[in-house]
Amino acid sequence: MCGIAGEIRLDGARPDVAAVAAMADAMARRGPDAAGVWSQGRVALGHRRLRIIDLSEAGAQPMADPDLGLAVCFNGCIYNYEALREELAAEGYRFFSHSDTEVILKGYHHWGDRVVDHLQGMFAFAVVERDSGRVLLARDRLGIKPLYVSEDGHRIRFASSLPAVLAGGGVDTRVDPVALHHYLSFHSVVPAPLTILQGVRKVPPATLVAFEPDGRRIETTYWAPDLTRRDDRADWSERDWEDAVLDSLRLAVQRRLVADVPVGCLLSGGVDSSLIVGLLAEAGQTGLMTFSIGFESVGGVEGDEFKYSDVVAERFETDHHQMRIGADRMLPALTEAIDAMSEPMVSHDCVAFYLLSQEVARHVKVVQSGQGADEVFAGYHWYPPMGAPGAASVEGSLEAYRAAFFDRDAEALALLAAEGRVAPGDPSSRFVADHFALPGAATGIDRALRLDTTVMLTDDPVKRVDNMTMAWGLEGRVPFLDHELVELAATCPPELKIAHEGKGVLKQAARRVIPSEVIDRPKGYFPVPALTHLEGPYLEMVRDAVTSPEARERGLFRTEAVDALLADPNGRLTPLRGNELWQVGLLELWLQRHGVTGPAA
Repeated sequence: MCGIAGEIRLDGARPDVAAVAAMADAMARRGPDAAGVWSQGRVALGHRRLRIIDLSEAGAQPMADPDLGLAVCFNGCIYNYEALREELAAEGYRFFSHSDTEVILKGYHHWGDRVVDHLQGMFAFAVVERDSGRVLLARDRLGIKPLYVSEDGHRIRFASSLPAVLAGGGVDTRVDPVALHHYLSFHSVVPAPLTILQGVRKVPPATLVAFEPDGRRIETTYWAPDLTRRDDRADWSERDWEDAVLDSLRLAVQRRLVADVPVGCLLSGGVDSSLIVGLLAEAGQTGLMTFSIGFESVGGVEGDEFKYSDVVAERFETDHHQMRIGADRMLPALTEAIDAMSEPMVSHDCVAFYLLSQEVARHVKVVQSGQGADEVFAGYHWYPPMGAPGAASVEGSLEAYRAAFFDRDAEALALLAAEGRVAPGDPSSRFVADHFALPGAATGIDRALRLDTTVMLTDDPVKRVDNMTMAWGLEGRVPFLDHELVELAATCPPELKIAHEGKGVLKQAARRVIPSEVIDRPKGYFPVPALTHLEGPYLEMVRDAVTSPEARERGLFRTEAVDALLADPNGRLTPLRGNELWQVGLLELWLQRHGVTGPAA
């Protein structure tokens, strides 16, 4: 787990090594253990290292192999690297380290671009061919590891975070009007390849981007989940599905124990994290360190779910750490969490993850987390309506999904956004409709699950985990996004997934491992009352941001709309219960904290 950066020149000039070093330095918190820069020909690579596998200097990056004529910088973890190392050694490859990084290097030499097919794990990497100058960028199947790119006619730059790209300089920082439409409509999700800034794009999940010596740029999608039923599973009973899910998750959890340092677990007390803890205990992890967080109640909103996490911690005799966050820590942590965001993320969970990661990083460098189960196993309330007869067609699916998930319609958007700041038409609905129309998902539920698993999940919960854990040099691993588990769940009949108020097949399987009171509880989340109910210094922070000279110069929103939100800060909620003022304020706070100034376009 690290931060990568690089530059590829297109104009014959030498790469700007100082700019690459600055980009890498901007990610020092992602990789506090070591730093490195490599340059040859038209390419420079930078790296910040968090030592998890092969703690020696032999695993340092950027890593070059003079014999093979290759160099690589890599962020992530390859869980099957030891098996791949043995396979490659049998083919005659000699290794000088015990790192998963070197396995990518040798694997690329042996399999070429198809090395990604052999990798089980989370990754974003750049491989450079010394003699040809070819560069291959790759991102893992579910987009667990981020990869941002900025291109112009002279150079290409890439990094593990958007602020790192900005640190290199020379980036078009105007707000992208299509991205702003997504942010204000598609529940603050800005799908790849867009980001909120016009000059920065992100490599989509499961994507290879090759920059060829002759100037061609070739982008390839190498994986996609198939949400159709399989003939060889047509006769499976509910019990068969539960067995298969539990076996697959058990393997996913065990894979994510690969490390040369201890591995802990985040424990919210929900089904997902509790099941991971139970399976880790089942795998023989005694004295497992687990971590929970709670906040002060505000406005009648409860701030912790410790009664459930305590049940699990006691059942499995974990070394449990319970954090209670007072109001005095929340405000500075909120500012720091915004600094840690690669893109604006409205979810209140961000500050919870930020503070929790701070505590966890004092004890371990790797932690497993339960993100992804709701999107993979249909845990959200909008999935059952997607199975109604009216949602059977693509058009019906779009209407049902938009009604549940979108923050506002075209009329409300026009009243909020300033003239010309968002793209005309309805690019957000068009994006969803195009996604729903792709082959491989024949029902409304399947369409919604595929969209959420490959898009929403990547650019909300998964990005949240990456950004907030890495802000403290902590590696977060998400077993529910093991691609083999995702492939299995994709073929499961939708009615089994939406049963029992969502995640039915997972809940039934979990009954064999964890206490029933954790499974049969109301659905929860990381509660952060101070951001659910804006008042006091939190409201003043938002007020200062949206009325600042920078906000006025940028001119994203109509003054009268902002004034109305400030007059009733907790009166306007989105269909998913998000605070509309927080959504507007968070965008401005992020832009200002990351030094993005000037007009929107």
